[in-house]
Amino acid sequence: MSRDALENALSAYPIEAALKGRSYTIRVMRTTDGPALMAFARDLPAHDRLYMRRDLTSQRGIDSWIRDIEEGSIHSLLAEDENGVAGFATIHLNHLEWTRHVADIRVATAERTRRSGLGRVLAREVFNIALALDIEKLFARMTPDQEGARVLFQELGFTPEALLKDHVKDRDGHYHDLLIKGCSVQAFLAQRQAYGVG
Repeated sequence: MSRDALENALSAYPIEAALKGRSYTIRVMRTTDGPALMAFARDLPAHDRLYMRRDLTSQRGIDSWIRDIEEGSIHSLLAEDENGVAGFATIHLNHLEWTRHVADIRVATAERTRRSGLGRVLAREVFNIALALDIEKLFARMTPDQEGARVLFQELGFTPEALLKDHVKDRDGHYHDLLIKGCSVQAFLAQRQAYGVG
């Protein structure tokens, strides 16, 4: 990983995005964003939080998130509108020596932004960070019934790689399958260039 490449990628933010009549500011998430991130997570439907690595509705989960930002284990972009946090996209790095070339991507958007294209914009932007980090492959996790997430990642070139039966247990004790999709970062980049997207 080139520190200069990462700093250069992050220096492109903040940016503005206009989607379906609403304006969003997309910027690098800061360690001071904990309270706003918690409020955002608490407004999400419980089912949308099932695939997250930690419980962002709790202070413990937020503290863990902030530690990972400080340690460079995650890199996150935050989208804001006039109502506050509208969504985020995150690259979760893997520090095991033999899998340092792969990372997880997480994208979440507020219910008020659904079908606006914000999730797609956030996912595409965070790919730029993955490139700067020399990530070769990204994985996305979701439950099979999260149709919006499945469609979004399919459009970005992700293909199913695993289905883990009863892998997620919600707070009511119900089990859910976990779908894992993968995508080559270079293949995504080649697809983007083929369509003339910078």
